[in-house]
Amino acid sequence: MRIMGFSASPRKKGNTAWTVERILEGAEENGAKTKIWYSGDLEIKPCKGCNACQKKDHGCSIKDDMQKLYKEIKKSDAIVLGSPVYMGQMSAQAKLFTDRLYALYAAASSKSAKDKTAKKKLVLVFTQGDPDESLYREYFEHTKKGFQILDFDVQSVHFVADTDKEPAKDRKGLKAEMNEIGAALALKTKTDEE
Repeated sequence: MRIMGFSASPRKKGNTAWTVERILEGAEENGAKTKIWYSGDLEIKPCKGCNACQKKDHGCSIKDDMQKLYKEIKKSDAIVLGSPVYMGQMSAQAKLFTDRLYALYAAASSKSAKDKTAKKKLVLVFTQGDPDESLYREYFEHTKKGFQILDFDVQSVHFVADTDKEPAKDRKGLKAEMNEIGAALALKTKTDEE
């Protein structure tokens, strides 16, 4: 069982990275092999809409670090995607990653696809500075639906609010909460494999 994490924040030591790391930590404690990727370490270009990925076995035509992520996604059973909320939405880094998933979606839905990437389990976690936990709830729900359209099996959506006042790492009980999310994902993934 393999679980991939992607922290779509420019801050490698920020709230988003910390929450994704804690979720993966909980998954590891329950038998999962994990790997985390940080958007700040990667060069991911925007989708250019060329539709090359829809041609037989072609894949994405853009040769950047997303190629590494495609390989990791294909061998992973589940993904944890974390993003800070910027301007009321996921970060630009998360949007680049999400847009580039189209290459896998196109391949999975094509008749020539040999290896279907659909139905990967997905956990979404958002961090926000604003203290109002309900402020972006509609956006989070919209994002969840978008991933379901891409045929991901969205297990859960979580958000950590008020990080401007109290960083995630200092929040009492949050480490255990994130670990539990990871444990549940690992156990669900393991059960489905059996």
